Amino acid sequence: MIGYLDTPSGISGDMFLGCLVDAGWPLAELESVVERLGLPPDACTLAQERVMRDPLAATLVTVDAPETHVHRHLGDIERIIRDAELPVQVQERAVAVFRRLAQAEAAVHGSTVEEVHFHEVGAIDAIVDIAGVCAGLHALGVEKLYASALPLGEGWIDSAHGRIPLPAPATLALLAEAGAPTRPAPGPGELVTPTGAALLAELAEFRQPRLRVQRVGLGAGRKKFDWPNVARLWLGEPEEEPLSNSSGGPLSHVVIEANIDDMNPELYGPVSRRLFDYGAVDVWTTPIQMKKARPGVTLSVLAPAELEAKLAEAILHETTTLGVRVQPVHRYEADRSVETVDTEFGPVRVKLKRVGGALLGVKPEFEDCARLAQEWNVPVRLVNEGAQAAAYRLYGRS
Repeated sequence: MIGYLDTPSGISGDMFLGCLVDAGWPLAELESVVERLGLPPDACTLAQERVMRDPLAATLVTVDAPETHVHRHLGDIERIIRDAELPVQVQERAVAVFRRLAQAEAAVHGSTVEEVHFHEVGAIDAIVDIAGVCAGLHALGVEKLYASALPLGEGWIDSAHGRIPLPAPATLALLAEAGAPTRPAPGPGELVTPTGAALLAELAEFRQPRLRVQRVGLGAGRKKFDWPNVARLWLGEPEEEPLSNSSGGPLSHVVIEANIDDMNPELYGPVSRRLFDYGAVDVWTTPIQMKKARPGVTLSVLAPAELEAKLAEAILHETTTLGVRVQPVHRYEADRSVETVDTEFGPVRVKLKRVGGALLGVKPEFEDCARLAQEWNVPVRLVNEGAQAAAYRLYGRS
């Protein structure tokens, strides 16, 4: 099972717990986590309540911990978590989340991880939030977590360090380190807490997966805004991803084209090389018949979408065309790598093509084969076949 955390009103530790409980994780199991953490019986009180956030019904989980002015180091918190009778995976994830918090706090306050005193995030409620979320995901069988872009509100908030601007500096540091996407908030206020940011920075991948939704848990925030203050956890089975590039999704590309009937044919070679230098994936020409029965050429360029403007401008500069047209396309790529294999004639670079991990093709570098064929006075075909055979012996066949 995988999960997708939709955060239209941000995320906090309590909201995340609310999502998990609303999705079917019993509050009694969260209470068991508190007991296993070895916390005193009166250290915190847990409560579950069904509330309305404008038109939406959601679960509000409250972790009420009355302790004050208790400052813990990262080592103190790690000992609490590792001494708990929790699954190893839960312990490791919870410790990793707190380490991220420590690194963010250290960066913000010009200190070191070892010297950081946790204040709000080291309190009992934060420990319960983080350990509880990790335990809840584990109990619900969520093997992979994804998250939406996070809304960041403006304003000010009082903290143990004094009055600080929003988003909280630690929150920003956590999101920056994770490269997390953000979006404008629906209004002012702290929508993403450091605890919520640390949980997602450590546990989630920031993109929406292909998911067959089976259930949804709504967690409520404590504050009431002019919009529904909820987060939504979608749970379900992953849909099979389409054939994609190695980064996990189809690549957004564009095809840029120009019809040309008044350019010296000798110039197409240099133009093509210049476009490749600018980042084009492929460049090709197609003979066409233009107006007044003139023979012409369509110059086509396939390129990543982010290079559209650069390559369109290059075509306008390098050719005689007065305009270009652009079409968005998706490109699916096989995984590929370039390796060097030893043959009886010498080393040859080969390009390996893989799909789903299986080796489906081997393409020796022609220039290497031609050079060795000339040195040994043998047909290029023999060097090419030798390189293919060596690659298949070394890397296997599909």
